Amino acid sequence: MAKTNPIRIGIVGLGRAGWGMHCFELKGREKKFRIVAGCDPLKDRRDRLVATYGAKAYKTVDELIADPNVELVDIANRQADHVPDALQALKAGKHVFLEKPIAVTYPEARKLKPAAAKAKGKLCIRHNRRLEPTFQHIREIIASGILGDVHTIKLRRNKFQRRDDWQTLRSQNGGQLLNWGPHLIDQGLRFLESPLVDLWSDLKCVAAVGDAEDHIKIVMVGKNGRLIDIEISGGAALSEPIYIVLGSKGALTSDEKTIHLKYLDPKRKLAPRRAKAGAPDLGGFGSEDKLYWIDKTIPVAPKARCDMDHIWDYLYDTIRKRKRFPITLDESLEVMKVVSEIQKQTSRRSTAKRVKLK
Repeated sequence: MAKTNPIRIGIVGLGRAGWGMHCFELKGREKKFRIVAGCDPLKDRRDRLVATYGAKAYKTVDELIADPNVELVDIANRQADHVPDALQALKAGKHVFLEKPIAVTYPEARKLKPAAAKAKGKLCIRHNRRLEPTFQHIREIIASGILGDVHTIKLRRNKFQRRDDWQTLRSQNGGQLLNWGPHLIDQGLRFLESPLVDLWSDLKCVAAVGDAEDHIKIVMVGKNGRLIDIEISGGAALSEPIYIVLGSKGALTSDEKTIHLKYLDPKRKLAPRRAKAGAPDLGGFGSEDKLYWIDKTIPVAPKARCDMDHIWDYLYDTIRKRKRFPITLDESLEVMKVVSEIQKQTSRRSTAKRVKLK
């Protein structure tokens, strides 16, 4: 039996992301990864790490990075610390797995590029929703051409929630722009398939009890004319499908489990038509047109086998097998560039608007 060589991980931040997501996703991947250390300012979290993994627990990131047994520093703490901690770990010769958002602002994020270029270790970014099966399947459908020229894509993550944790506070760099924002901006930039030429945004605080935005609208337009309409809300009691794609020959919607498709039958030729300048029949909107539709619902099942947790497998292959990681630093910087432009737009309009509930 071949001897395994698991990557030795030190997790920075043992809270909702580090403990609740990263540790959970690593279960079943013990041949590839071993949690050997973690750090958190809260003692109960450090004690839980020791009891569960027998790993070393540190109070500070300095102590964790100094541990010679740590190969990979997995940064999963609050976003204000992401860049400083990543720079320190890279300088120490460690590999770094950096949770999104990679920074609070674009100028701060840019510091990562020269550091990563001269570092001994690899810097990999955890934009795991790039590997979301529905996202991948929809990209395959768009590429097939059955929807024609895709002109509009809507991305939605909506609920109604009177949220009260630190991510509702501006003083803690909270708000949906830096929470769900990087995920959907990254997906939107991939869907755009063209350089970004126009950007509009609107941020509001609707239901969250803090002062940071919990309802955001982002519209991105590509050089190719395609429009990406993103809405993330904690103040929407009713919502649209998570994905809506509109094309010149059809459309689709998806709830992440199934995809509903309606498109013109490619085997049927459309009758020739031309616009008429004369008066139409009373009550009419042009002459009758016979369209042959294919209307079906299919399960989400992309040809490319993928799952968001597979980002760890790509990470292992990048470090141990020197393979290319699927998310580049430049792509992550592009996400932060969009975030910073939205921050500027919001600043010019004073602040995120507060919508008071009666």
